[in-house]
This record gives sequence, C-alpha cells and structure tokens, in this order.
Amino acid sequence: MDLLTPDLGLLFWQVLFFLALLFILTKFAWKPITQSLKEREQDIQSALDMAERTRAEMAKLQADNQKLQAEARAERDAIIRSAKDTSDRMIAEARDKASEEGKRILEQAREAMQTERQAMMAQVKKEVVDLSIQIAEKVLRKELSDKDSQEQLVKSLVAESRLN
Repeated sequence: MDLLTPDLGLLFWQVLFFLALLFILTKFAWKPITQSLKEREQDIQSALDMAERTRAEMAKLQADNQKLQAEARAERDAIIRSAKDTSDRMIAEARDKASEEGKRILEQAREAMQTERQAMMAQVKKEVVDLSIQIAEKVLRKELSDKDSQEQLVKSLVAESRLN
C-alpha cells in the first residue's frame, strides 16, 4: 500500500516544486502567453473587422455596379430611341419628298401632255387649213361648167384627203 499513499516528505517536495514552477511560469511564461493570446485575439478580431469592411465595401461596389448598369441601360435605351426617332423622321421626310417629287413629275407630265395636245390640235388645224386651201385651189383652177361636176370633184377630193 505504500504505492497508493504518498509519503509526507514527497508530498511536501512536490507541492514546493509545483509552487516554484507556478511562480516561474507566472513570472516568465504566463505574461508572454497571455500577451500572445491577446495579440492573436486582436489579429482575429482585426481580420473579422476587415472581412466585415470588405463585405460592406463589396456590397457598396455591387450596388454601384448595378447603378452603373442601370444608367448604361437607360443611356442605351435613350440612344436607341433617339436613333429610331431619327430614322422614323428621315423615312417620313423621304416619303414626303418622294410624294412631292411624284406630284411634281405628274404635274409636269400633265403639262407636257397638254402642250402636246395643243401642238397636235394646232397641227391638225394647220393640215385641215392646208387641205381646205388645196381643195379650194383645185376647185378654182378647174373650170367646171355645171354644178354636178363641181360637187363630184369636191366629193372625190374629200375622199382622197381621207385616204392620206
């Protein structure tokens, strides 16, 4: 049973060494250990704070990015709308100009047709006058004694003039 019950002297020396070790550890090792634990705790806390700041900054950057994207979309839509309006206006102007040009060409064609018609009527009148003069000359040149032969000559000349 000696092994189970410690001797009083041994117990004294064990307590004395324990207290001496505790004093030495407290004096020389405890402060550096607690200091390093505090430093580590501060490092961990600063890392957590930095992570939180980074997270907040990332959220801000993401919000700014979304805002920039929305502005870019709005600007793109405005540019597209402006281009479409310009295109529609140009098409309308071209359509109006083409319509006016078509009306002007039709009016010129009508005027040209009217001028041609008047020229043709003048030509026909001239030919009728010339034909009438030719008939009258032939009638006057030929001396006819009776009225029947004059009528027959006029009829033949009229028939002859229709053939030409």
